[in-house]
Amino acid sequence: MKRIAALLCLFAFASVPLWLRDPYLLNALITTGIFIIGAMSLNLLLGFTGQLSLGHIAFFGIGAYVSSLTALGFDVNLFGDFHIVHVPWPPIVGFVLAIVISGFCGYLVGRLSFRVRGAYFVIVTISFAEVVRLVALNWVELTQGPLALTNIPPIAIGLPGVGELLLRTKLQNYYLVLAVAAISYLLIARLVHSHFGRAMRGLMENETLAVAVGIDVTRTLTLAAVISAGIAGAAGSLYAHYIRIIDPEVFAFINTVTMVIMVITGGKGSLAGPVVGGMIFGLLPVFLRPIMAPEAQWIAYGGVLIVILFVLPRGIVPSLAQRFAKRPSRAETVTPVAPAFSKRDAKEPA
Repeated sequence: MKRIAALLCLFAFASVPLWLRDPYLLNALITTGIFIIGAMSLNLLLGFTGQLSLGHIAFFGIGAYVSSLTALGFDVNLFGDFHIVHVPWPPIVGFVLAIVISGFCGYLVGRLSFRVRGAYFVIVTISFAEVVRLVALNWVELTQGPLALTNIPPIAIGLPGVGELLLRTKLQNYYLVLAVAAISYLLIARLVHSHFGRAMRGLMENETLAVAVGIDVTRTLTLAAVISAGIAGAAGSLYAHYIRIIDPEVFAFINTVTMVIMVITGGKGSLAGPVVGGMIFGLLPVFLRPIMAPEAQWIAYGGVLIVILFVLPRGIVPSLAQRFAKRPSRAETVTPVAPAFSKRDAKEPA
């Protein structure tokens, strides 16, 4: 049943460009889809291992910069004498490198930070994101600093017998983002339903018991961080090649907060939660912008967030699933009729 629902949702999203002709709304859907991919990657950590990363945007930004620099090329000096010249490579290579390097950064952060838990882990991830942002801001020779990297080429896909297909239009980018989101969803679904996924949930529910049955805590959490960071890097690469300009503001803390809100409101630990939360809080500002002043928009945004968490404290998807599961079936709601009381069964008082 869940697979059929997922396929129906995929077909519904695929049909959107067939009836939606507004380029502004299509652009909003593309950027929302990119952040939904980032939210799904964060949900792998927050929802299935219980580790809150408030520096997750660092992997998103690393993917964006790696992919952009791979496609643009660069010429930098290291330590005064060491000269590095990189000629531009195809953007699709940058997309792959963004996943690999972001995943490697996730491995480094995981190996260093998963020795601690709770607030200490949150502080480590925030610090990592701030360090990466400062590098992007101050290494002007490589990243152009606040001047931004511009003229980033769109992703091109080689088709046999046709040649390269440049994904320039909004329609093409929409289907590219949808394809990456579907692959990410499928990868996370297969992962969390595997033996490794059970190990992740076991660590979240009872780490002491998980260790007692032989689960390697550091290895499990680090591998989850690698996969999560790789998916976030893929989202960052899509963002850079779609927007075609990238600057250190991509590391802004508000972007991490946006992903966390998508996960929490949609329902952490559920596969569909980041998608539902992402659609609501990705498109809500778009619909509020024409009718409200900027200050009122933030008030309404916060009000919707509070109402959702008050009415559905576990998130939209888990709370609704729980309520539907508790609803009695039609057969159970029928009141059984007592058998007729016959005079023959009656007993006269003594």
